[in-house]
Amino acid sequence: MEVPSLQGLGLEHGILTREKKLQVEAKGSSIGIGIPRESSNEERRVSISPAGVAVLVANGHHVIVGEGAGKGAHFTDTEYAEAGAEIASSDADVYTKSDLVVKVGPPSEEEVSWMREKQVLISALHLGGTSPTFLKKMMDLGVTGIGFEFIRDSDGTLPIVRMMHEIMGTMAVQIAVRYLESAEGGKGVMLGGISGVPPSNVVILGAGVVGEWAAKTALGFGAHVIVLDNDLGALRSIEHYLGRGITTAMATEQYISQALLTADVVIGAMLTAGQKATVIVTEDMVASMRNGSVIVDTVIDQGGCVETSKATTHSKPTFRRHGVIHYAVPNMPSNAARTATYALTNVLVPYVIKIGDANSVNEALWTDVGLRNGTYTYRKHLTKKSLAMMFGMPHRDIELLIASGI
Repeated sequence: MEVPSLQGLGLEHGILTREKKLQVEAKGSSIGIGIPRESSNEERRVSISPAGVAVLVANGHHVIVGEGAGKGAHFTDTEYAEAGAEIASSDADVYTKSDLVVKVGPPSEEEVSWMREKQVLISALHLGGTSPTFLKKMMDLGVTGIGFEFIRDSDGTLPIVRMMHEIMGTMAVQIAVRYLESAEGGKGVMLGGISGVPPSNVVILGAGVVGEWAAKTALGFGAHVIVLDNDLGALRSIEHYLGRGITTAMATEQYISQALLTADVVIGAMLTAGQKATVIVTEDMVASMRNGSVIVDTVIDQGGCVETSKATTHSKPTFRRHGVIHYAVPNMPSNAARTATYALTNVLVPYVIKIGDANSVNEALWTDVGLRNGTYTYRKHLTKKSLAMMFGMPHRDIELLIASGI
């Protein structure tokens, strides 16, 4: 195995320090855990690193990793094999041999066809792209679907969402800096300016985790930062953490319109957890922006908060509308695939072990509030009210289903 970097060493050490405790407490029977190769939208991340696999194997579980699954994050099949995983040459084998499948993006139609009845799936759902057809297939199979977007611990935090949003907030500013350059068709300005030349204006829509990290990064570049949100408490909080170096305002139509007139960069980060994003920037507002400005819509995987946004890919990440450069790649953290994989591993491995240690997925959901909150399909039922309202489908309360043993 490779000698880990300082970043990897710290993170892997964090997992490995839990290994002895988890081995002692392990009480469940061995389960098959599948880590498939990602196939959607140029996804480079893998759900669990080789160090995470080693922890799962040490806890008595059989881990099946798709051949080349870690390639995009620079993890080799040899590293996974040395960690104790079985390397499956066929993607279908990962699904057919697994009781629990852990992946980054939602499964494709082909992947759903490989799934077995009553499997457990942990992955992102991507509310902007999910469909009632997919949900019905999951219910028909009796698959327990657990979505990254919904996993919420007892303290109210969304651990997976938060980690990915920290990465997205930082990357959004890095991306904007690049596309402001003349070579990329931008305005040809620096974010922070220089002596005698004023800094660029960065408008951040949303004071959540993405907005906080985007603001922090933009301030580090020396930009003038405006953060807008419709939650006054969130604005107070971001001012408390980042100080008076930022300007805050309520996200009313008037304030948004005024801010966009002089914006060099707009970062769309307005999102309510577990719900599809609401459009707050209209096409008319985009048309009022200056030529060569940049919009980074970080919530495009949940539908986007800018009317002119449309999902792009890593191979063709931008398009221009009304002279404004739009960047709207749904899986932004994929460009920091190794860092993102370490982050996912730290959060996912303890959840996977809880499921493995339980006598059944029913018990795991009952005893762990994060997993219970994360469940959107269970025993042929839809269990998320937000999804039911989105698609006009019936739903059942997850706690009542578990308690009744249905």
